[in-house]
Amino acid sequence: MDVDLSMNLAGLDLRNPVMTASGTFSSGREYADFLDLSRLGAVVTKGVSLEPWPGSASPRIAETPSGMLNAIGLQNPGVEAFVERDLAWLADQAVPVIVNVAGHHLDEYAEVVARLDGESTVAGFELNVSCPNVDHGGMAFGVDPAAAAKVTRLARGATAKPLIVKLSPNVTDVVAVAAAVAGAGADAVSLVNTLLGMAVDAETRRPKLARVVGGLSGPAIKPVALRMVWQVARALPGLSIIGMGGIMDGTDAVEFMLAGASAVAVGTASFVDPTAAVRVVDGIREYCVRHGVGHVGDLVGGMESPA
Repeated sequence: MDVDLSMNLAGLDLRNPVMTASGTFSSGREYADFLDLSRLGAVVTKGVSLEPWPGSASPRIAETPSGMLNAIGLQNPGVEAFVERDLAWLADQAVPVIVNVAGHHLDEYAEVVARLDGESTVAGFELNVSCPNVDHGGMAFGVDPAAAAKVTRLARGATAKPLIVKLSPNVTDVVAVAAAVAGAGADAVSLVNTLLGMAVDAETRRPKLARVVGGLSGPAIKPVALRMVWQVARALPGLSIIGMGGIMDGTDAVEFMLAGASAVAVGTASFVDPTAAVRVVDGIREYCVRHGVGHVGDLVGGMESPA
């Protein structure tokens, strides 16, 4: 049977609901030898800041059971270098580009958005208010509903393009933060960024990360991410959700959609298998064929109540 995988997400027309998770795919150039980017719903870039951002000291990655810890620290060369190198390359890739935006201060988010708003290659923006690996900015803005709303409002004033806010799971009430950014003009939310964690080397008696703590991702956080997607979808039914956190195959992606996500993002899986994102696309299609689902949008929020 034919399956329609196309999806409109907050005004973005996607050929399928699968995108890349920011910070795990750079801007796609490094993966282009392994997969055809045009097969993806969208590419979400690594975080882009106003000025170059050096990132954290090494070691910055540690493998954990069913996941990984990272403390990269939003390293990037700044918005002007991004435009000259990465955005120019992405213009020829026939895939919607969503730019993840980072900042040390609230105003910086709006400045980056304003700088990129006129670039035709940029289809939309994702505000990173949830990175746990920086000393200023990042998660500090995402755990406080008022601060999250303020940065969203500033960015909204700089663009009419689709605006997504990437939320932190390191909060008591994720619905309150989602409601705050939706009220400030966000078209969608990404759920979830990494969970705070740490790893210790018992032999050296030292932390495995130079920053000591980092962001936990991968299958280990999937149950938490699913729960938060479900909570936000129930509380804010008009808000589009991009689900992420431990998606390794098509079945994982379908679970997020059944819980209420309109689209999904593949992150840590791409480190294990560079073709993971297109495997997820194929897996969703296979699921739809097996279950007689003609349009992938029919899966969204389709989880039934317990018997």
